[in-house]
Amino acid sequence: MRRLVAAALAAVATAGVLAGCGDDENWARKCTTTNGVVECAVADRPQVDAVTGDLLDGGTYDLADDRGKVVVVNFWGSWCPPCRAEAGDLEKVYQATKASNVTFLGINSRDDRDSAKAFERGRITYPSIFDFEGNVALKFDVTQTSTPATLILDRQGRIAVALRRSTTAGELQPLVERVAAEANG
Repeated sequence: MRRLVAAALAAVATAGVLAGCGDDENWARKCTTTNGVVECAVADRPQVDAVTGDLLDGGTYDLADDRGKVVVVNFWGSWCPPCRAEAGDLEKVYQATKASNVTFLGINSRDDRDSAKAFERGRITYPSIFDFEGNVALKFDVTQTSTPATLILDRQGRIAVALRRSTTAGELQPLVERVAAEANG
């Protein structure tokens, strides 16, 4: 029952938290959406600024420290079956692309820390921010209605791609590689 309540709260929070955050203009309308994947032309990409948070395993994370890298951000919860299904694919793409100056970051929400740590153990090696209340997620200011979701930020910290559902390595890796191959600018 506790997990059902947590899942329901997370779905509601994620829908509200990532539903545009009061911005009158929905940036995704300028982009191309196909089967839950939003791809933005360079000129239409929204900037993501001031994202910081406490890491699940201790320490802090600051997105500004990864400027110049492609950053893949995955929103997840241990209570989320699709998150469990995609975790191995995310790790596979992380390992395959990190040599191209690509990094990954998880944003864990509506979870208790022990469950989140247990979920990560043996599944993923990249860091995750512990964001129980969804405050970090607010800083991404994206329209999205479910967990999991994945963003691909370009080297300037702009949202290039948003996947509004779970993904696979076969889908994600070419998207990441395409953003990583872009010229800086």
